[in-house]
Amino acid sequence: MKKSKCLVIEADLKNIEKERIIEMKSLSYLDRLERLMILIEVSYTLEKINKISFGIQ
Repeated sequence: MKKSKCLVIEADLKNIEKERIIEMKSLSYLDRLERLMILIEVSYTLEKINKISFGIQ
């Protein structure tokens, strides 16, 4: 029974991935760049918070 659940989840993930690829291809260059900048900003913020929480500066 677990195996069938994994297959269903895996199939859903593949569909989601296909939808996101289609969505990304439909975006303009500036929209893609904006999303990239948001990812970089979030990554930097998480790294900074992680260092602060451990007392590393």
